[in-house]
Amino acid sequence: MKKVAVIQSNYVPWKGYFDIIHDVDLFVFYDDVQYTKNDWRNRNRIKTAEGLCWLTIPVGQREDRLICDVSIADDRWARKHWCTLKQYYSKAPHFKEYKDMFEYVYLERTWRNLSELNQFLIKTISREFLDIRGEFADSRAYEAQGQRLDRLIDLLQKVGATLYVSGPTARGYIDEDVFSKVGIELVYKEYHGYPQYAQQFPPFDHGVSVLDVLFNCGRDAPYFIWGWRELAGRNVRENTKCPMGAARVRDVDGKYVTGVWNESP
Repeated sequence: MKKVAVIQSNYVPWKGYFDIIHDVDLFVFYDDVQYTKNDWRNRNRIKTAEGLCWLTIPVGQREDRLICDVSIADDRWARKHWCTLKQYYSKAPHFKEYKDMFEYVYLERTWRNLSELNQFLIKTISREFLDIRGEFADSRAYEAQGQRLDRLIDLLQKVGATLYVSGPTARGYIDEDVFSKVGIELVYKEYHGYPQYAQQFPPFDHGVSVLDVLFNCGRDAPYFIWGWRELAGRNVRENTKCPMGAARVRDVDGKYVTGVWNESP
């Protein structure tokens, strides 16, 4: 079985985006589709002492372009975003662990293309910080044909998908029979049930950038994105305390499910 997800690239997306990436064997960036204004492609939110704050990359007002064709003309946004992140997260427990990489992104690199920036950040966070081992691909490499759902089906067939993981909002418009006819199983991702962690600036809000869980939880971040489900499904538990209340669970071989959760001091 080859599990595949196909999603447009977003700017430092929320944890649910990475939850889907973790679920699949192949994650395809779907950036050769229409760019949408006031969406997640060029902006996201963080927690601050004053409430939620938008980090927005200026990309102009044109709507008649594909995501992969959206250019970034002004460099000033990068330093501004980094200064904002430092202002509100520099005292977070794990900010220093990621500081060098984000300084490289915001201060050392010059980004001219939104898709390039988004894909770099998503792949780096997935591989380097969340230890996700699935593959990534860009839809442009497959030259999918057709419109809307037909185009998606063509892309899925070209990458060899046997199971397609869709976001839950697609339930309202997707034609499930089409997937059945071509032999691709369709499942919908559910985002409910995420545990809370020690987030700065209460009240708690799940709908912020993945940077929030990284800076606050560090190597424990995978638990708060998908690990809690894996632990809930285990039959054998032990009550050793973990940071921020995360359970430590041994599998049937007596090994910990993952090595990233450390005992509390």
